[in-house]
Amino acid sequence: MADDSFDLIEQAVASDGAAPALDLLALKFLTEKQYPQLFETRLMQKRLELGLPLIQLGAIEDLPEPKRSSYEEGVRQAAREAGTLFLAGGDIPHAWPYFRAIGDRETIASAIEATKQPNEQMDALIDIALGERVHPRKGLELVIAQHGICRAITYFEQFPDLENREECLKLLVRTLHAELIVNLKSAIERQEGVTPPDDSLPELMAGRDWLFGEFDAYVDTSHVIDVIRFALDLRDRGAIRLALELCEYGAHLSPQFRMRGDAPFDDIYRDHAIYLHALLGEDLQPAIEYFKTKIVAQDDPMAAARSAQVLVGLLLRHERYREAVQVSLEHLSGIPANQLACPSLYQLCQLAGDSARLKALARERGDLLGFAAGAITSGVNHK
Repeated sequence: MADDSFDLIEQAVASDGAAPALDLLALKFLTEKQYPQLFETRLMQKRLELGLPLIQLGAIEDLPEPKRSSYEEGVRQAAREAGTLFLAGGDIPHAWPYFRAIGDRETIASAIEATKQPNEQMDALIDIALGERVHPRKGLELVIAQHGICRAITYFEQFPDLENREECLKLLVRTLHAELIVNLKSAIERQEGVTPPDDSLPELMAGRDWLFGEFDAYVDTSHVIDVIRFALDLRDRGAIRLALELCEYGAHLSPQFRMRGDAPFDDIYRDHAIYLHALLGEDLQPAIEYFKTKIVAQDDPMAAARSAQVLVGLLLRHERYREAVQVSLEHLSGIPANQLACPSLYQLCQLAGDSARLKALARERGDLLGFAAGAITSGVNHK
Protein backbone atom coordinates (compact mmCIF):
# COMPACT_ATOMS: atom_id res chain seq x y z
CA MET A 1 0.00 0.00 0.00
CA ALA A 2 1.40 3.42 -0.98
CA ASP A 3 2.36 5.91 1.73
CA ASP A 4 -0.51 8.24 0.74
CA SER A 5 -2.96 5.39 1.44
CA PHE A 6 -1.74 5.23 5.01
CA ASP A 7 -2.24 8.97 5.28
CA LEU A 8 -5.77 8.72 3.85
CA ILE A 9 -6.74 6.06 6.38
CA GLU A 10 -5.29 8.08 9.24
CA GLN A 11 -7.16 11.21 8.06
CA ALA A 12 -10.41 9.23 7.71
CA VAL A 13 -10.11 7.89 11.25
CA ALA A 14 -9.37 11.38 12.61
CA SER A 15 -12.21 13.12 10.78
CA ASP A 16 -14.93 10.50 10.43
CA GLY A 17 -14.14 7.72 12.87
CA ALA A 18 -13.26 4.03 12.71
CA ALA A 19 -16.28 2.69 10.77
CA PRO A 20 -15.97 5.08 7.77
CA ALA A 21 -12.23 4.48 7.71
CA LEU A 22 -12.78 0.73 7.44
CA ASP A 23 -15.43 1.32 4.75
CA LEU A 24 -12.84 3.28 2.79
CA LEU A 25 -10.30 0.50 3.25
CA ALA A 26 -12.80 -2.16 2.10
CA LEU A 27 -13.62 -0.12 -1.01
CA LYS A 28 -9.93 0.20 -1.84
CA PHE A 29 -9.32 -3.56 -1.55
CA LEU A 30 -12.48 -4.32 -3.53
CA THR A 31 -11.49 -1.93 -6.33
CA GLU A 32 -7.96 -3.34 -6.48
CA LYS A 33 -9.27 -6.95 -6.36
CA GLN A 34 -7.29 -7.68 -3.23
CA TYR A 35 -9.93 -10.10 -1.98
CA PRO A 36 -8.01 -11.76 0.89
CA GLN A 37 -7.39 -8.30 2.37
CA LEU A 38 -11.05 -7.45 1.79
CA PHE A 39 -12.00 -10.56 3.76
CA GLU A 40 -9.81 -9.51 6.68
CA THR A 41 -11.27 -5.99 6.52
CA ARG A 42 -14.79 -7.40 6.76
CA LEU A 43 -13.79 -9.33 9.85
CA MET A 44 -12.31 -6.20 11.40
CA GLN A 45 -15.55 -4.35 10.63
CA LYS A 46 -17.50 -7.08 12.40
CA ARG A 47 -15.22 -6.96 15.43
CA LEU A 48 -15.66 -3.19 15.59
CA GLU A 49 -19.45 -3.60 15.39
CA LEU A 50 -19.41 -6.11 18.28
CA GLY A 51 -17.05 -4.08 20.45
CA LEU A 52 -14.30 -6.67 20.19
CA PRO A 53 -10.56 -5.96 19.87
CA LEU A 54 -9.83 -5.03 16.26
CA ILE A 55 -6.93 -7.47 16.17
CA GLN A 56 -8.43 -10.88 16.95
CA LEU A 57 -7.29 -12.39 20.22
CA GLY A 58 -7.89 -16.06 21.00
CA ALA A 59 -10.30 -18.42 19.30
CA ILE A 60 -13.82 -17.61 18.15
CA GLU A 61 -15.05 -20.41 20.41
CA ASP A 62 -13.90 -18.40 23.42
CA LEU A 63 -16.31 -15.53 22.69
CA PRO A 64 -19.43 -15.31 24.86
CA GLU A 65 -22.88 -15.56 23.32
CA PRO A 66 -24.51 -13.81 21.51
CA LYS A 67 -21.30 -12.24 20.20
CA ARG A 68 -19.92 -15.59 19.18
CA SER A 69 -22.86 -16.45 16.90
CA SER A 70 -22.92 -12.96 15.43
CA TYR A 71 -19.20 -13.04 14.70
CA GLU A 72 -19.43 -16.52 13.14
CA GLU A 73 -22.16 -15.23 10.82
CA GLY A 74 -19.93 -12.29 9.92
CA VAL A 75 -17.13 -14.71 9.04
CA ARG A 76 -19.47 -16.71 6.81
CA GLN A 77 -20.66 -13.61 5.00
CA ALA A 78 -17.12 -12.34 4.49
CA ALA A 79 -15.95 -15.72 3.21
CA ARG A 80 -18.84 -15.99 0.78
CA GLU A 81 -18.16 -12.47 -0.50
CA ALA A 82 -14.46 -13.14 -1.10
CA GLY A 83 -15.10 -16.55 -2.64
CA THR A 84 -17.79 -15.17 -4.94
CA LEU A 85 -15.51 -12.38 -6.09
CA PHE A 86 -12.76 -14.86 -6.95
CA LEU A 87 -15.28 -17.00 -8.84
CA ALA A 88 -16.50 -13.98 -10.79
CA GLY A 89 -12.94 -13.59 -12.02
CA GLY A 90 -12.74 -17.27 -12.97
CA ASP A 91 -10.31 -18.11 -10.16
CA ILE A 92 -11.73 -21.33 -8.72
CA PRO A 93 -8.59 -22.43 -6.79
CA HIS A 94 -8.51 -19.18 -4.77
CA ALA A 95 -12.29 -19.24 -4.28
CA TRP A 96 -12.29 -22.78 -2.92
CA PRO A 97 -10.79 -22.14 0.56
CA TYR A 98 -13.48 -19.56 1.30
CA PHE A 99 -16.34 -21.82 0.21
CA ARG A 100 -14.76 -24.77 2.01
CA ALA A 101 -14.67 -22.72 5.20
CA ILE A 102 -18.43 -22.22 5.08
CA GLY A 103 -19.19 -25.79 3.98
CA ASP A 104 -20.40 -24.84 0.51
CA ARG A 105 -19.05 -27.45 -1.88
CA GLU A 106 -21.93 -27.20 -4.35
CA THR A 107 -21.00 -23.75 -5.63
CA ILE A 108 -17.45 -24.87 -6.41
CA ALA A 109 -18.70 -28.12 -7.95
CA SER A 110 -20.93 -26.11 -10.30
CA ALA A 111 -18.02 -23.89 -11.26
CA ILE A 112 -15.80 -26.90 -11.98
CA GLU A 113 -18.58 -28.53 -14.00
CA ALA A 114 -18.72 -25.44 -16.21
CA THR A 115 -14.99 -25.72 -16.99
CA LYS A 116 -14.63 -26.70 -20.63
CA GLN A 117 -11.13 -26.02 -21.90
CA PRO A 118 -7.75 -26.91 -20.37
CA ASN A 119 -6.13 -23.91 -18.70
CA GLU A 120 -3.36 -23.03 -16.30
CA GLN A 121 -5.60 -23.86 -13.33
CA MET A 122 -6.30 -27.39 -14.49
CA ASP A 123 -4.05 -29.31 -12.09
CA ALA A 124 -5.36 -27.25 -9.16
CA LEU A 125 -8.94 -27.94 -10.29
CA ILE A 126 -8.19 -31.66 -10.48
CA ASP A 127 -6.83 -31.60 -6.92
CA ILE A 128 -10.00 -29.91 -5.71
CA ALA A 129 -12.39 -32.04 -7.73
CA LEU A 130 -10.73 -35.39 -6.97
CA GLY A 131 -8.47 -34.91 -3.96
CA GLU A 132 -11.04 -32.85 -2.05
CA ARG A 133 -13.97 -34.95 -3.35
CA VAL A 134 -15.79 -31.84 -4.60
CA HIS A 135 -16.70 -33.26 -8.03
CA PRO A 136 -14.92 -36.60 -8.65
CA ARG A 137 -16.55 -37.47 -11.97
CA LYS A 138 -15.71 -34.07 -13.48
CA GLY A 139 -12.25 -34.25 -11.95
CA LEU A 140 -11.62 -37.54 -13.71
CA GLU A 141 -12.92 -36.01 -16.94
CA LEU A 142 -10.41 -33.15 -16.55
CA VAL A 143 -7.61 -35.64 -15.92
CA ILE A 144 -8.46 -37.44 -19.16
CA ALA A 145 -8.54 -34.15 -21.08
CA GLN A 146 -5.29 -32.87 -19.56
CA HIS A 147 -3.22 -36.01 -19.09
CA GLY A 148 -4.95 -38.96 -20.80
CA ILE A 149 -6.60 -42.13 -19.58
CA CYS A 150 -3.40 -43.59 -18.08
CA ARG A 151 -3.27 -40.83 -15.46
CA ALA A 152 -7.05 -41.09 -15.01
CA ILE A 153 -6.75 -44.77 -14.09
CA THR A 154 -4.03 -43.92 -11.58
CA TYR A 155 -6.18 -41.19 -10.03
CA PHE A 156 -9.16 -43.53 -9.89
CA GLU A 157 -7.17 -46.02 -7.83
CA GLN A 158 -5.55 -43.36 -5.64
CA PHE A 159 -8.80 -41.59 -4.75
CA PRO A 160 -11.39 -44.30 -4.13
CA ASP A 161 -14.80 -42.71 -3.73
CA LEU A 162 -17.68 -45.11 -3.19
CA GLU A 163 -20.32 -42.42 -3.54
CA ASN A 164 -19.18 -41.38 -7.02
CA ARG A 165 -17.53 -44.63 -8.10
CA GLU A 166 -20.23 -45.65 -10.58
CA GLU A 167 -20.11 -42.37 -12.51
CA CYS A 168 -16.33 -42.44 -12.61
CA LEU A 169 -16.32 -46.05 -13.74
CA LYS A 170 -18.75 -45.34 -16.56
CA LEU A 171 -16.53 -42.47 -17.70
CA LEU A 172 -13.43 -44.69 -17.79
CA VAL A 173 -15.20 -47.48 -19.69
CA ARG A 174 -16.75 -45.11 -22.23
CA THR A 175 -13.52 -43.20 -22.74
CA LEU A 176 -11.41 -46.30 -23.38
CA HIS A 177 -14.11 -47.83 -25.59
CA ALA A 178 -14.36 -44.62 -27.64
CA GLU A 179 -10.56 -44.49 -28.02
CA LEU A 180 -10.52 -48.06 -29.30
CA ILE A 181 -13.33 -47.33 -31.77
CA VAL A 182 -11.39 -44.38 -33.20
CA ASN A 183 -8.13 -46.34 -33.46
CA LEU A 184 -9.70 -49.41 -35.03
CA LYS A 185 -11.60 -47.30 -37.57
CA SER A 186 -8.38 -45.54 -38.49
CA ALA A 187 -6.61 -48.87 -39.04
CA ILE A 188 -9.49 -50.18 -41.13
CA GLU A 189 -9.57 -47.02 -43.24
CA ARG A 190 -5.85 -47.35 -43.97
CA GLN A 191 -6.33 -50.97 -45.05
CA GLU A 192 -9.70 -50.79 -46.82
CA GLY A 193 -9.77 -47.18 -47.97
CA VAL A 194 -13.10 -46.38 -46.30
CA THR A 195 -14.13 -45.66 -42.71
CA PRO A 196 -16.73 -48.14 -41.43
CA PRO A 197 -19.84 -46.63 -39.79
CA ASP A 198 -19.95 -49.10 -36.90
CA ASP A 199 -19.48 -47.96 -33.29
CA SER A 200 -19.35 -51.47 -31.87
CA LEU A 201 -16.05 -53.26 -31.30
CA PRO A 202 -17.43 -56.69 -32.28
CA GLU A 203 -18.83 -55.26 -35.52
CA LEU A 204 -15.54 -53.56 -36.35
CA MET A 205 -13.55 -56.75 -35.63
CA ALA A 206 -15.90 -59.16 -37.43
CA GLY A 207 -14.23 -60.66 -40.49
CA ARG A 208 -11.06 -58.62 -39.99
CA ASP A 209 -8.62 -61.03 -38.37
CA TRP A 210 -5.85 -59.10 -40.11
CA LEU A 211 -6.32 -56.40 -37.47
CA PHE A 212 -4.60 -58.60 -34.90
CA GLY A 213 -1.09 -59.45 -35.91
CA GLU A 214 1.60 -60.42 -33.43
CA PHE A 215 2.40 -56.82 -32.51
CA ASP A 216 -0.98 -55.14 -33.10
CA ALA A 217 -2.69 -53.44 -30.16
CA TYR A 218 -4.74 -50.30 -30.52
CA VAL A 219 -4.56 -49.00 -26.95
CA ASP A 220 -2.27 -49.77 -24.04
CA THR A 221 -3.18 -53.33 -22.98
CA SER A 222 -2.70 -52.50 -19.31
CA HIS A 223 -5.44 -49.90 -19.62
CA VAL A 224 -7.86 -52.48 -20.98
CA ILE A 225 -7.04 -54.88 -18.17
CA ASP A 226 -7.43 -52.21 -15.49
CA VAL A 227 -10.77 -51.00 -16.84
CA ILE A 228 -12.35 -54.44 -17.17
CA ARG A 229 -11.12 -55.23 -13.66
CA PHE A 230 -12.82 -52.08 -12.36
CA ALA A 231 -15.94 -52.89 -14.40
CA LEU A 232 -16.86 -55.75 -12.07
CA ASP A 233 -18.31 -53.11 -9.75
CA LEU A 234 -20.53 -51.56 -12.43
CA ARG A 235 -24.31 -51.58 -12.17
CA ASP A 236 -25.12 -49.66 -15.32
CA ARG A 237 -26.05 -52.27 -17.92
CA GLY A 238 -24.95 -50.15 -20.87
CA ALA A 239 -21.49 -49.66 -19.38
CA ILE A 240 -21.24 -53.40 -18.60
CA ARG A 241 -22.00 -54.09 -22.28
CA LEU A 242 -19.15 -51.80 -23.30
CA ALA A 243 -16.83 -53.57 -20.84
CA LEU A 244 -17.81 -56.88 -22.44
CA GLU A 245 -16.80 -55.45 -25.80
CA LEU A 246 -13.42 -54.58 -24.29
CA CYS A 247 -13.11 -58.21 -23.16
CA GLU A 248 -13.91 -59.42 -26.67
CA TYR A 249 -11.29 -57.05 -28.09
CA GLY A 250 -8.72 -58.37 -25.60
CA ALA A 251 -9.51 -61.96 -26.55
CA HIS A 252 -8.51 -61.15 -30.16
CA LEU A 253 -5.04 -59.91 -29.21
CA SER A 254 -1.99 -62.01 -29.92
CA PRO A 255 -0.66 -64.20 -27.07
CA GLN A 256 2.09 -61.73 -26.20
CA PHE A 257 -0.58 -59.23 -25.10
CA ARG A 258 -2.64 -61.77 -23.15
CA MET A 259 -0.82 -62.19 -19.87
CA ARG A 260 -2.18 -64.34 -17.06
CA GLY A 261 -4.14 -62.68 -14.26
CA ASP A 262 -4.72 -63.44 -10.60
CA ALA A 263 -7.25 -66.10 -9.65
CA PRO A 264 -10.09 -66.42 -10.34
CA PHE A 265 -9.43 -64.30 -13.43
CA ASP A 266 -6.47 -66.35 -14.67
CA ASP A 267 -7.61 -65.99 -18.28
CA ILE A 268 -8.16 -62.26 -17.98
CA TYR A 269 -10.49 -61.57 -20.89
CA ARG A 270 -12.46 -64.82 -20.85
CA ASP A 271 -12.98 -64.93 -17.09
CA HIS A 272 -13.98 -61.29 -16.81
CA ALA A 273 -16.41 -61.76 -19.70
CA ILE A 274 -18.07 -64.71 -17.92
CA TYR A 275 -18.44 -62.63 -14.77
CA LEU A 276 -19.76 -59.55 -16.59
CA HIS A 277 -22.32 -61.63 -18.48
CA ALA A 278 -23.40 -63.09 -15.15
CA LEU A 279 -23.83 -59.59 -13.71
CA LEU A 280 -26.33 -59.01 -16.50
CA GLY A 281 -28.12 -62.25 -15.57
CA GLU A 282 -26.86 -64.01 -18.68
CA ASP A 283 -25.72 -67.61 -18.14
CA LEU A 284 -25.76 -66.91 -14.43
CA GLN A 285 -25.92 -70.46 -13.12
CA PRO A 286 -23.13 -71.73 -15.38
CA ALA A 287 -21.03 -68.77 -14.23
CA ILE A 288 -21.67 -69.63 -10.57
CA GLU A 289 -20.62 -73.22 -11.18
CA TYR A 290 -17.59 -72.04 -13.14
CA PHE A 291 -16.32 -69.85 -10.33
CA LYS A 292 -16.97 -72.63 -7.80
CA THR A 293 -14.57 -74.82 -9.76
CA LYS A 294 -12.09 -71.96 -9.67
CA ILE A 295 -12.09 -72.06 -5.87
CA VAL A 296 -11.36 -75.77 -5.52
CA ALA A 297 -8.79 -75.68 -8.32
CA GLN A 298 -6.48 -73.38 -6.36
CA ASP A 299 -3.44 -74.85 -4.61
CA ASP A 300 -2.72 -71.53 -2.91
CA PRO A 301 -5.12 -70.86 0.02
CA MET A 302 -4.95 -67.12 -0.63
CA ALA A 303 -5.96 -67.62 -4.26
CA ALA A 304 -8.81 -69.90 -3.15
CA ALA A 305 -10.02 -67.29 -0.65
CA ARG A 306 -9.81 -64.55 -3.26
CA SER A 307 -11.84 -66.68 -5.67
CA ALA A 308 -14.45 -67.39 -3.01
CA GLN A 309 -14.87 -63.70 -2.26
CA VAL A 310 -15.39 -62.98 -5.96
CA LEU A 311 -18.13 -65.61 -6.07
CA VAL A 312 -19.75 -64.21 -2.93
CA GLY A 313 -19.80 -60.81 -4.62
CA LEU A 314 -21.57 -62.25 -7.67
CA LEU A 315 -24.14 -64.04 -5.52
CA LEU A 316 -24.83 -60.86 -3.56
CA ARG A 317 -25.45 -58.89 -6.75
CA HIS A 318 -28.29 -61.31 -7.49
CA GLU A 319 -29.48 -61.43 -3.86
CA ARG A 320 -28.69 -65.13 -3.56
CA TYR A 321 -27.76 -64.68 0.06
CA ARG A 322 -28.15 -68.25 1.32
CA GLU A 323 -25.80 -69.53 -1.36
CA ALA A 324 -23.34 -66.79 -0.40
CA VAL A 325 -23.55 -67.96 3.22
CA GLN A 326 -22.66 -71.49 2.15
CA VAL A 327 -19.67 -70.36 0.08
CA SER A 328 -18.43 -68.29 3.00
CA LEU A 329 -18.87 -71.21 5.43
CA GLU A 330 -16.98 -73.58 3.19
CA HIS A 331 -14.12 -71.34 2.11
CA LEU A 332 -13.82 -68.18 4.22
CA SER A 333 -14.51 -69.26 7.81
CA GLY A 334 -10.92 -68.91 8.94
CA ILE A 335 -10.40 -65.38 7.63
CA PRO A 336 -10.98 -62.43 10.01
CA ALA A 337 -13.85 -60.19 8.93
CA ASN A 338 -11.58 -57.13 8.67
CA GLN A 339 -9.47 -58.93 6.06
CA LEU A 340 -12.36 -59.75 3.74
CA ALA A 341 -13.26 -57.87 0.58
CA CYS A 342 -16.85 -59.11 0.90
CA PRO A 343 -19.37 -59.17 3.79
CA SER A 344 -18.53 -61.40 6.73
CA LEU A 345 -20.36 -64.63 7.48
CA TYR A 346 -22.44 -62.91 10.18
CA GLN A 347 -23.38 -60.15 7.75
CA LEU A 348 -24.32 -62.69 5.10
CA CYS A 349 -26.52 -64.54 7.59
CA GLN A 350 -28.25 -61.28 8.41
CA LEU A 351 -28.76 -60.51 4.70
CA ALA A 352 -30.18 -64.01 4.24
CA GLY A 353 -32.53 -63.54 7.18
CA ASP A 354 -31.03 -66.69 8.70
CA SER A 355 -30.93 -65.77 12.38
CA ALA A 356 -30.91 -69.43 13.39
CA ARG A 357 -27.64 -70.03 11.60
CA LEU A 358 -26.25 -66.77 12.97
CA LYS A 359 -27.04 -67.90 16.52
CA ALA A 360 -25.56 -71.35 15.94
CA LEU A 361 -22.35 -69.93 14.50
CA ALA A 362 -22.00 -67.41 17.30
CA ARG A 363 -22.57 -70.06 19.96
CA GLU A 364 -20.02 -72.32 18.30
CA ARG A 365 -17.48 -69.48 18.33
CA GLY A 366 -18.23 -68.34 21.85
CA ASP A 367 -19.38 -64.98 20.52
CA LEU A 368 -22.01 -63.72 22.94
CA LEU A 369 -22.53 -60.43 21.11
CA GLY A 370 -23.10 -62.15 17.76
CA PHE A 371 -25.48 -64.58 19.48
CA ALA A 372 -27.42 -61.68 20.98
CA ALA A 373 -27.78 -60.12 17.52
CA GLY A 374 -29.12 -63.38 16.15
CA ALA A 375 -31.48 -63.90 19.05
CA ILE A 376 -32.83 -60.36 18.88
CA THR A 377 -33.25 -60.55 15.10
CA SER A 378 -35.04 -63.87 15.46
CA GLY A 379 -37.36 -62.41 18.06
CA VAL A 380 -38.13 -59.37 15.93
CA ASN A 381 -38.88 -61.51 12.89
CA HIS A 382 -41.31 -63.68 14.85
CA LYS A 383 -43.38 -60.78 16.19
